[in-house]
Amino acid sequence: MDEKKAAILGEIPRLRRYARSLLRDRDSADDLVQDCLERALVRLDNWQTGESPRRWLFTIMHHLFIDQMRKVNRRGEVAMLPLEAGEAQAAPAEQVENIASREIIDALQAISPDRRAALVMVAIEGFSYAEAANILGVPAGTLMSRIARGREELRRLLDDTARRRAIRIVEK
Repeated sequence: MDEKKAAILGEIPRLRRYARSLLRDRDSADDLVQDCLERALVRLDNWQTGESPRRWLFTIMHHLFIDQMRKVNRRGEVAMLPLEAGEAQAAPAEQVENIASREIIDALQAISPDRRAALVMVAIEGFSYAEAANILGVPAGTLMSRIARGREELRRLLDDTARRRAIRIVEK
C-alpha cells in the first residue's frame, strides 16, 4: 500500500502541470490536483499493482475537469479565469525567449479545452496517441483530429501575435 502511495506522490508535479494547462488559475489547478489525489486514494484498489499510476491519475483528473466544466456551463459562469496579479507582466520582458514563452502559453490558453487537453497530453506530457485517447475517453481518430486542429489554431494565433508585435515595433 505504501508503494502505491509513493508512486502516486511521484506523479504530483506532472498532475500540477497538466492542471495548470487546463485551468489558468493556480488555486483552481491546485484544487483540481487535490480532488484528483483524494479520489485516487479513496479508490486505490482500482489501480492495478505493477502499472504506472500516471494514466490512471490523468484519467481521474480529466474526468474531474470535465465534470467541473459541465457545472460551470450549467451555472452560466465564466470558464476562463483571469490572470493572477503575479502572473501579469508589469514591464516588457527583456529576453525574447520570455516573450515567446508567454505568447505560446497565452495561445494555448486561447484554444478550446478539448484541443488544449489533447495537445498537452501528447506534446507536453508525452503520452502516445492511444494512451491519450484512452485517458480522454475519445477514439484515437478524434484525438488526432483535435491535435491537428489545435496545432493549426495555435499556428494561426501565434502568427497573428507575431504580426501585431511587428506592427508595434514599426509604429514606435
